[in-house]
Amino acid sequence: MHRPSTGMRQRATYAAHGFAALAGLALVPQGPVAHAQSQAEVRISRPIRMIVPYVPGGGTDTLARIVAPFVSEAFGQPVLVDNRPGASSTLGTQIVAQAAPDGHTIGMIDAAFLINPSLLGKLPYDTLKDFSPIVLVATSPLVLLVHPSVRASSVKELVALAKAQPGRLTFGSAGNGSAVHLAGEQLRSVAGVDLQHIAYKGAGQSIGEVLGGQITMVFTTPSGGRQHVASGKLRALGITSPKRFAGMPDVPTFAESGLAGVDAATINGLVGPARLPRAYVQQVNDAVMAGLQRRETQERLQELGFDRAGGTPTQFAAWIVAETAKWAKVVKESGAKPE
Repeated sequence: MHRPSTGMRQRATYAAHGFAALAGLALVPQGPVAHAQSQAEVRISRPIRMIVPYVPGGGTDTLARIVAPFVSEAFGQPVLVDNRPGASSTLGTQIVAQAAPDGHTIGMIDAAFLINPSLLGKLPYDTLKDFSPIVLVATSPLVLLVHPSVRASSVKELVALAKAQPGRLTFGSAGNGSAVHLAGEQLRSVAGVDLQHIAYKGAGQSIGEVLGGQITMVFTTPSGGRQHVASGKLRALGITSPKRFAGMPDVPTFAESGLAGVDAATINGLVGPARLPRAYVQQVNDAVMAGLQRRETQERLQELGFDRAGGTPTQFAAWIVAETAKWAKVVKESGAKPE
């Protein structure tokens, strides 16, 4: 049964929660005392750290470096992107959870934030209680790439090859619990094939391995794979978007290939530690939302294969709850396990 894409679910969820979010924001005290307190609470006196739980060069890191200047402009302080990879992204995410709620530490999350609770079990933080959701920044479909030596020019041919060689084909990912990992798990489950998962510390490493022929395939964002497809170094077989992606129009969707259930996508958003001042959260949200509206930002996101998102902090919080539950079901049904 076809499940709506992450982007479609996001818009539907936002629509469902939109009026509640606006009503909640309308309850923010507007009096002079509350205003004075808010101004005191959001005073930023030193550079802000933006934690990225991956190595430099991947999509999450790239988006962090795009939005960091927006936050910097809002507070008049530098925003330093701090890469803290490890433990399926939980190492860097834990740093955010344990930071003081003074506005000097925020973090960029991706789909692993939503998937890890069900995939990894016990975490060093509570996904739904230890963070202040700020804004959903962008989403992106995932494209399946194979090395040219693989004897498959379509998803159907790849599935046939996998069934003929059970356990022989490998797929890499940016780490257990990442969106690209679950995309592979979806492919394994929906197509009924035996694929071996190999986790790396970041997207760059997994791409390098498939370029070298050490692994069979990898899911990645269009930004991570488009240049390799254009150069002929890798072959694109399918994309997880509900319709063909404008940036790679020749790549058929998984739905076209008869595997509509393969619909994982990557998401990126900003969160901070729990109990961040509401005024600070809103100020960061406003700054990022304004930055996403700039024509040059939209052109850059399109070039990288991202769709800008946005929305209020309240909407983002509700979306995180819904998506965490959704991915828990996917993990259970697919039998995905950490390695």
